[in-house]
Amino acid sequence: MTKSLLQRLDRPVVLVGLMGAGKSTIGRRLAKRLDLPFVDSDDAIIDASGYTPTEIFERFGEEDFRDGERRVVARLIDEGDIQVIATGGGAYTDEQTRKLLNERAITVWLDAEIDILAERTRRPDTRPLLKGDVKQRKRILADLADKRRDDYANAHLHVRSGKGAHDVVVDAIVDALTEHLDGQ
Repeated sequence: MTKSLLQRLDRPVVLVGLMGAGKSTIGRRLAKRLDLPFVDSDDAIIDASGYTPTEIFERFGEEDFRDGERRVVARLIDEGDIQVIATGGGAYTDEQTRKLLNERAITVWLDAEIDILAERTRRPDTRPLLKGDVKQRKRILADLADKRRDDYANAHLHVRSGKGAHDVVVDAIVDALTEHLDGQ
């Protein structure tokens, strides 16, 4: 099944969703399963700017970060490679980025419960929007989920990410991609 899926893919697969949903971890495993390259847009931002997302937030603010993120994601898509891309949690909330990704890629919303997101994002030094203890992280994540849900709902596919094995989520994505391509 995976081989025939790979033969039918004609554009990148892009994982979107809140921080902690598993985009990078699942993305790496999905890319390996599909025998495709994997790129994390945060790593591409570091390569392009020399700064981590946290450093860009601190030095230049969120608006400049989102502008740079939009350009990096567009470059990754414009390269035309069929690959798996994990985006930052806010990338897909940008209207221009969302439009580009939905036109030129297959977007997959990885969705997880707030408690799971809070546990997975417990290192706040790597998450510029998350500060404070678990209670504060849960509140911030719940607020972000409320604000971003309608944007994420525009993704082609919606897959739940839970506490179980990562391969279960990868299997669900492969099944959803197969079904999506069958419907075209």
